[in-house]
Amino acid sequence: MCEYIPAKSIVYRDAKGVSWFGGDYKMNIYRGCSHGCIYCDSRSDCYQNPEFDTIKAKENALAIIRSDLSRKTKTGVIMTGSASDPYNPLEKTLCLSRQALELIHAYGFGVGIATKSPLITRDTDILRAIGEFSPVIIKITVTCADDTLARKLEPNVPASSARFAALGELRNQGLFAGILLMPVMPFITDTADNILGIVAQAKACGARFIYPGMGVTMRSGQREYMYRSFDKVFPGMKEKYIQAFGHTYSCGTPAYRQIWPQFKGACDEAGILYRMEDIISGYKSVYGGKQPTLF
Repeated sequence: MCEYIPAKSIVYRDAKGVSWFGGDYKMNIYRGCSHGCIYCDSRSDCYQNPEFDTIKAKENALAIIRSDLSRKTKTGVIMTGSASDPYNPLEKTLCLSRQALELIHAYGFGVGIATKSPLITRDTDILRAIGEFSPVIIKITVTCADDTLARKLEPNVPASSARFAALGELRNQGLFAGILLMPVMPFITDTADNILGIVAQAKACGARFIYPGMGVTMRSGQREYMYRSFDKVFPGMKEKYIQAFGHTYSCGTPAYRQIWPQFKGACDEAGILYRMEDIISGYKSVYGGKQPTLF
């Protein structure tokens, strides 16, 4: 059974006015995550969610979303998936994300989705309908070219191969979709074999973009969880991180200078976007054969 938590508003304007990937609003229908990713920043103490591994849905979510959208004086792109995957296992039966997309379509908004789940392919029909008149961008997170390595970092997430297959299906449906390559974890996934392997598979799927995060973040709560996970699946890695980063929040990969030119070159050759401004321009410039007028 699903636990529910109260909420006053669900669709809200980003505090900075415009969020990542050119979004205008944020939306999170669920709280918590069952993926178990050892690197997830949303586990940090600052988010005040000690039951992070338990997924909870927001009570009366659809009514609240309808009310939020009806009161907006300006349409825009609604981003979802920043704090909790909108296509978590509960979504398969609750269909809250799908019904929220139907409301987004009805009120004339665009949408941006970040997920690690192939379940998103269930909703290609409504995503295509939104895309007829409003911008749509879909970001599938992939950190590992190899399923075995991915299982160590993301124990409860569908295999990378399944995510690449979902990406291919989204692209076959004409949707603007690509990859979030983040985090690129120092000493683990920051290798040429891994990065170029992801680019090669992304090209095969027809991905429009790959946006990388060349490093990982660590702060109170998350750091301790990640180090405990390291002890289980990467013995000795905790000590390596402590020596390299101490208590630093943003931990960039020391291999950046080696792998960035290779990543950039492979993306250029494959025709894959990787700069934020190009990605935003790509999905907002033309959609449904029409030039945008409201965004």
